Amino acid sequence: MEKHLGYRACIFDLDGTLANTLYSIAHFGNTALKAFGFSTIAPENYRTLVGNGADVLMQRMLSAVGASLSPEELLAFRREYDRLYESDPMKLVTAYDGLPQLISQLKEMGFMLGVLSNKPDNMTRFIVEKLYGGLFHRVQGQLPDVPKKPNPQAVLDMAAGFRLSPREILYVGDSGVDMQTGLNGGMDPCGVLWGFRSKEELLENGAKYLVKNAGELLAVATSEL
Repeated sequence: MEKHLGYRACIFDLDGTLANTLYSIAHFGNTALKAFGFSTIAPENYRTLVGNGADVLMQRMLSAVGASLSPEELLAFRREYDRLYESDPMKLVTAYDGLPQLISQLKEMGFMLGVLSNKPDNMTRFIVEKLYGGLFHRVQGQLPDVPKKPNPQAVLDMAAGFRLSPREILYVGDSGVDMQTGLNGGMDPCGVLWGFRSKEELLENGAKYLVKNAGELLAVATSEL
């Protein structure tokens, strides 16, 4: 297909955008909490705990159950969570309706496609490969030497790898952090309403577009600027 005249690339968040990982994260989070003798958290409450990387997730989980750990205990808790997650990273994970077809269609149209997540890099790559095969040109999760979103360094590095200017890229996510990431990188942010956070959070953090389904996202991505 001929490439359209507006956006030339889309960069996506993972959790809550491309993949419904809420119940997976809740399962492993609660299993780790139980292993350390703590109470568990309702899965739906994990919607507001995720999004800022695994270290912040650990802190929010422990705060939610009123637990206080020493630095050494916190490290052990994080290691247990990672061990559990890495043992079965696709447990309770599904792609959102229409997203695999959308990504395939965008690639056929000539879009450059990326994934940028605050989830650890190894798990990000594994989940994207399982759900989307080789459709994405670049996939990156949290790396120790790269600032987390909403810092724009990683998204700008991805744009440079695509040899595109930020204004040619649509940044797609489900949280305020994602909207901030797009804005900080000079990209138009598009908020998806099927994810973990609210419409209000997306708007408050600068969403240029809001979409309810894959068809609406395709319309935004292929609009001529």
